[in-house]
Amino acid sequence: MKILIRNGTVVTGPQIKTADILILDGTVAEVAPGLPENGADRIIEAAGKYILPGGIDPHVHMHLPGPAGYSSDDFYTGSRAALYGGTTTLIDFVTPERGESLIRALEKRMEEAKSSLADFSFHVSPVEWRKTTDEEIMECLSAGVTSFKVYMAYRDTVGLNDQDILKVMKSVAGAGGTVTVHCETGDEIERLRNSFYGEGHSEPFYHHLSRPAATESVAVARAVGLAEKAACPLYLVHVSAGESLNHIREAQARGQKVFAETCPQYLLLDSSRYLGDFNHTVPYIMSPPLRTREDNEALWTALADGTVSVVGTDHCPFTLAQKETGIGDFRKIPGGAGGVEHRLSLLYTYGVLTNRISLNRMAALISANPAVIFGLHHKKGTVTAGADADLVIWNPETQGIISSATHHQNCDINIYQGFPVRGNADWVIAGGRVIIENGILTGQQAGGKYLSRPLG
Repeated sequence: MKILIRNGTVVTGPQIKTADILILDGTVAEVAPGLPENGADRIIEAAGKYILPGGIDPHVHMHLPGPAGYSSDDFYTGSRAALYGGTTTLIDFVTPERGESLIRALEKRMEEAKSSLADFSFHVSPVEWRKTTDEEIMECLSAGVTSFKVYMAYRDTVGLNDQDILKVMKSVAGAGGTVTVHCETGDEIERLRNSFYGEGHSEPFYHHLSRPAATESVAVARAVGLAEKAACPLYLVHVSAGESLNHIREAQARGQKVFAETCPQYLLLDSSRYLGDFNHTVPYIMSPPLRTREDNEALWTALADGTVSVVGTDHCPFTLAQKETGIGDFRKIPGGAGGVEHRLSLLYTYGVLTNRISLNRMAALISANPAVIFGLHHKKGTVTAGADADLVIWNPETQGIISSATHHQNCDINIYQGFPVRGNADWVIAGGRVIIENGILTGQQAGGKYLSRPLG
């Protein structure tokens, strides 16, 4: 199919320019002003609108199992919400059971993801170090997985001690991959959680008190040190604390390959959300928790100066009924919230329009940078000839208010409820297919494909 997009303002790399885009059989064929129609099957007029590379969210948890049931978005509903928000590629996670091989867990997860409307890939999480783990990591690399996630918290289920994290890092680094790390000092957090509960404190408010900023920043420093020892590229997920940025800047200044990600909730929400009754505070239970307004501002600065390279979402919604399984014990509240649908509109409204970041910087944070870091830049994250035709035609003039009554994620709560936003994805094209047209999903069929990522 041949599609011609005319007169849009193309945002890619360091440039913003007015140009036409010719799409042929799922690929961007040409980007230039004044392209001829030449029998195009479809012509889309984009004057006055921005054309962005399709968003890449490298941190989502669809259909994540837990004691309260699976997270409320599966790959179909979650990818639908993503596409409505201008995200065309998702990187989810593979978390095996202890004793299960990494490659077998990957195969099972790929089956679960077949309903995705968006393209997808995975990070694989070793949850223990066994004599076969190194070999299993190599099998995953052969299957196109080049990034692996380890947890410094949750030691009773998926977390690893420092010795095993170092082994994973050495194994992955030796093959040219990247290790992503959830940085929280799990043992200290468990001590605080149990101490608060033992003193009779069961409310959601004590979730954030049990995970103070130091439990993240200390873990970040440890992860940086382990990665340096292993000579392993390091990607730090959901950075929330200003204290953590000091360790990240120091590592980057000495030339260490350290990338940092934050999420909209850590830019726009703060710990005052934990004040109030259960139903009003429980939506904000996530790990790490919301921090202070000073942390919010430190992270905005880090986005602008390049310390933080990516804005993901950690999309992992649970319904209010699922959250209510923790009434009487904050330790049992499932942690997570939705956000994949709102990433672009929040960054545009509260970043670009407030001059905290440029439009080019936004495109880098939500697409170009994750494409490079995770080996997708050969086809994703740019609007250039030869790239996949994953494009967002962004209307900067629209206005709306985020609401659980109108969002597309499969959840009855929304942590951004009531947030006014400017701009939306009028059109979303994924792999040359028009998925969103004038803000409406055009088809319900699964069309996403698994992305095998090359090393280097």
